[in-house]
Parts: sequence; structure tokens; C-alpha cells
Amino acid sequence: MKKLAALALALGFSCTAALAADTVKIGLMAPMTGSWASEGQEMERVVKLLAEGATVLGKKVEIVVEDDGGDPRTASLAAQRLATKGVTAVVGTYGSAVTEATQTIYDEGRILQIANGSTAIRLTEKGLRLFFRTCPRDDEQGRVAVDTIVKLKAKNVAILHDNSAYAKGLADEAKAGLEKKGVKIAFFDALTPKENDYTAILTKLKAAKPDLVFFTGYYPEAGLLMKQKAEMKWNVPFLGGDATNNPDLLKIAGKAGEGFYCVSPPLPQDLDTKEAKAFLAAYKKKYGSAPSSIYGVLAGDGLRVVVAGMQGAKSADAEKVAAFLKANLKNFPGLTGKISFNDKGDRVGEVYRVYKVTKGQFALQK
Repeated sequence: MKKLAALALALGFSCTAALAADTVKIGLMAPMTGSWASEGQEMERVVKLLAEGATVLGKKVEIVVEDDGGDPRTASLAAQRLATKGVTAVVGTYGSAVTEATQTIYDEGRILQIANGSTAIRLTEKGLRLFFRTCPRDDEQGRVAVDTIVKLKAKNVAILHDNSAYAKGLADEAKAGLEKKGVKIAFFDALTPKENDYTAILTKLKAAKPDLVFFTGYYPEAGLLMKQKAEMKWNVPFLGGDATNNPDLLKIAGKAGEGFYCVSPPLPQDLDTKEAKAFLAAYKKKYGSAPSSIYGVLAGDGLRVVVAGMQGAKSADAEKVAAFLKANLKNFPGLTGKISFNDKGDRVGEVYRVYKVTKGQFALQK
């Protein structure tokens, strides 16, 4: 080992770098800090757990983590750093605008990217051959949201977004779908994220007299909206998109979160596959509780898909792995259900479910 270290130093590398040839490096880009830090931290827990003892192409899997801060500018820097660290693929990230800031960097670097929480339609309409995602698109989520709203018998609906790529895209999809169903759109506008007081926008919403409010933004704002509408003694039901399925919403909203609906991919405890059951048991054993958010699990599916793609392609070359994933990976047993990809890199098939906050928990609705 001392001789190896001396040789590495003589060549201008550290011993760690010299030994890195014995691993396949896979990057994880996640919001480890910022408003979405709980998502990023769980992404890291899930991905590192799944990487323990994993091998591909006869080498151990090494996870290289970079913090994107949940911000496009920070994310572009994180992507540039990962691109210089010898990663063959990157899992992440959470947030469509954040992911979009990194797509070109990875594509030009010939690095496979599998996003786990970026549902904006345009991300896979650019013809980027190395981009995939384990979450579905906003048009699919919008369809399920519209069906849910119709089942809840809402005739007069308010749609509130936050002007982000994800939230605005989902809001537009839902608006178009509801109008086709003959549902009246009583309100369509945006709030400003990261504020502490939403009583002004809530007052405008209340004046529109909707039967239901569909909020397409993220869980920190959703929790505050629920708390402050309860303080106003306004009991209109709220439905959220998949970015609201996070236990931090309940910490913010408190008891006011009861009755909140959201559409979301299923959590592992709501699946009966052997893969989901085995993962859930391993996660509970290591961390003492079940995963709290779907996006860490979708990141885990991203890692598992990368490994399956490399094994199937018998190569870590991004082009070969991408070709295998599109042509040969069919009904892969993911932690969130079966996974297949189309030629654009989008996940195909029925994924979304409906959850309702019941007794302080997100409960799957049958």
C-alpha cells in the first residue's frame, strides 16, 4: 500500500484517486441544503443504502454526492463538479427548473442522467438522448389530478401555482383537462415561494368561492397555505401535486393538514412487490423508520436502473447504457412499480396514486 501511495503521488494523484479505478462512480445530485433539504437528505440515504455491497461490471459502486441547493444556479455548478469527478452516470435531481439547468452539462459531457423528481414536459422534448427520469411527466400527473377532481365532484375549481417550471406546467395541464370536462376555473394565479404570509392570496382564493383548490407547487408552501386557511376558518378542500407528498408539510400545517389530498407515485409500504418489501425492511433496519418521501425512493430506482442498464449493456458507456434502457429494459421491478422507458427517456405506464392526510399520515386511497 505504501508503494502504491508513493507511485500515485509521483504521478500527481492521491492514493484514493488511484484506487478509484476499482469502482464505478455514480453521481447523486440532490438538494442537501435549502428549502428542500429533507428531500435531498433522504435521496442520499436511499441511494447509499442501495449502493452498499452493490457491484457492476465486476467493480464496486461508489456514490459521489453534490449539493445543488434546490437552485438552478447552484445546480449548474454542482453538475460541472460532478462532470470532472469521473462519474459515468448521475441520479437526480428534485425540481424541474433545477434539473433543466444541468441537462446540457451532462449531455455534452456524455454522462447519463436519471432525474427522480422533475416532471416538466419540456425536459424530454429536447431530444437529449442521455436523459431519463423515474418520475412520470406533468401531462400524466395532470390527467390523474383532473380525474381526482372530477371524482370529488368539484364544479368550480381554483388553481394556484408558483411560476416554477414544474408548478406552472402542471397547472396548465390541469386547467386544460378540467375545461375539457366542463369544470369551471374560478381562479388561476401564482404565489411567491418562500414567503411567510399567504393570507392575501388566500383571501383572493376565498373570494372566488371554489369547491376545491388545486395547488401545484411544493410542500413548504402547501403546509403554510393549509395552516393559514384554517386560521381564516376557511374549510375548502385542497389537492396538491406530487411535490406536496412530504411529511414536512404536516410539520408546517399541524392539524390543519388533515384532509389534504395529493396525487403521487406510491410509497414502498403501499406496494406488494418483493423488491419493495425487501427495500423497506433494509431501510427500516438501517434507519429505524420507513422512508418519509417518495422522491428518495425514486432516486433509488434511478440508481437501480443505472446498474441494470450497465449490466445489460455490459458497459458503463453512457450511449450504450441509454440504448439498452430504451430498447431492452421492460417492466423492470422498481421500488415504485414496474419501469420501462420510451425513446424520449420518459417512464411509461400507470404510476400515480391518490393520497389523503388521515390522522397525521399520507394514506393511500383505494
